[in-house]
Amino acid sequence: MEALIAVIIGVLTACGVYLALRARTFPVVIGLTLLSYAVNLFLFVTGRLTVGQPAVISDQAVGYADPLPQALVLTAIVISFGMTAFIIMLSLKARAELGTDQVDGRLDAGDGGDIPGEKRG
Repeated sequence: MEALIAVIIGVLTACGVYLALRARTFPVVIGLTLLSYAVNLFLFVTGRLTVGQPAVISDQAVGYADPLPQALVLTAIVISFGMTAFIIMLSLKARAELGTDQVDGRLDAGDGGDIPGEKRG
């Protein structure tokens, strides 16, 4: 099971880096989201993969799952939602200001939008 989790984290990271390096804003947002999923999964498995073990230590329990990585992942999920919302609003503002969704603000040949740097009337 550890090998499968490692492969999944690797695939999420590779896809996230590939999409984050694209020139359009929507793939960048999706790439950063995939990277945050990979980090959350990595944080979660740092506490060992246990099945059927309680997260709270009791006298009757034979073993327990470490609750610290679970708490860290919950915090990371909230932070990643906030960052994703910020990035989406930033990309929408850039699209409205520049007239294109290119990350560097340049127009493609087929965009037909406004010229970057010019003021709108």
